[in-house]
Amino acid sequence: MNESALKPAGANFVVAPNPVPTLPVEGTADVFPVNRIFCIGRNYAAHAVEMGHDPDKEPPFFFFKHGGAVISDGTFPYPTETSDVHHEVEMIVALGKGGTDIAVEDALDHVFGYGVGLDMTRRDLQADAKKLGRPWEVAKSFEASAPCGPLVPASRIGHPDQGAVVLKVNGETRQQGDLNQMLWKVPEMISILSRFFSLQPGDIIMSGTPSGVGAVSRGDTITASVQGVGEIQIAVV
Repeated sequence: MNESALKPAGANFVVAPNPVPTLPVEGTADVFPVNRIFCIGRNYAAHAVEMGHDPDKEPPFFFFKHGGAVISDGTFPYPTETSDVHHEVEMIVALGKGGTDIAVEDALDHVFGYGVGLDMTRRDLQADAKKLGRPWEVAKSFEASAPCGPLVPASRIGHPDQGAVVLKVNGETRQQGDLNQMLWKVPEMISILSRFFSLQPGDIIMSGTPSGVGAVSRGDTITASVQGVGEIQIAVV
């Protein structure tokens, strides 16, 4: 990153800036700089139902993970202050171009590529926050809460809109769905977000998870895949 873009000329950082979080680009030595992580909630009807909601009555809603939550070394360190951490497999959408008020028909032109990611969740803390009407950040945006695999450029695989989304824990299938079951499709998510935010290159969208979310324990191995995009294996440590 160009240091001059971060501070006025002649000024010095009073503490060292954090490194830019990145994800590898499959088949290359290149990396994708991660900015913000937007997550859509309850974007698969069956998952909305298992969480106690009626998907037919809800407009889309989003929450954040900070960019530094991304981890791509094949591990997930079990977090503190919880005893109920859940897996949620998602297709991630990496934006190569930003903008505001993006039309649905133009939205896919802003996508750099796709990957497989996990929205790891301190479910017990999320449940407490819901009861009290409080934000979800401690449940969703903690360190290493977004284990992800390499990104695959859209120029190579196109824009997946169907294909199996599967998660296994220790070889046992827990989650199974299809991209075509998403209530809000990728172009719609990009368009809606661009009405509320000035989207930027490096932003990532986690596109929602199928039903079957559940707890993991230290020592578990998570295998997650999105057909046509890739597969990742994550060790819970």
